[in-house]
Amino acid sequence: MNPRRGASSIGCLFMLLIAAAVIYFGANIGGAYWRFYEYRDDMRQQVRFHARSPNEVIIARLRAAADSLELPEAAGKITIRRTRSTITIEAEYYEHVEFPMYVREIRFHPRAEGPL
Repeated sequence: MNPRRGASSIGCLFMLLIAAAVIYFGANIGGAYWRFYEYRDDMRQQVRFHARSPNEVIIARLRAAADSLELPEAAGKITIRRTRSTITIEAEYYEHVEFPMYVREIRFHPRAEGPL
């Protein structure tokens, strides 16, 4: 016969609850940052492969990318600046991330710059 310790599994359940909360809220904030990196990558691709395209074409492509990533509408307000040798594409938007009893707005400013 093996003697059993009289401890309950409440400690284990509490740790599982904490882990589940961390995963849930981490997914919320992680998703927002994932979309930011995807959008910034789309901007970098436009700079690298379509720098000589007209601004309207680049803006239309990036707005479609922002829409497919389900970014806020402000992400579609894209600024393109060109000099003799460089092109810069940038946007600014805020995403709401929910925490327990708290909603935080995170500012994102994707930017890409490269040669013409």
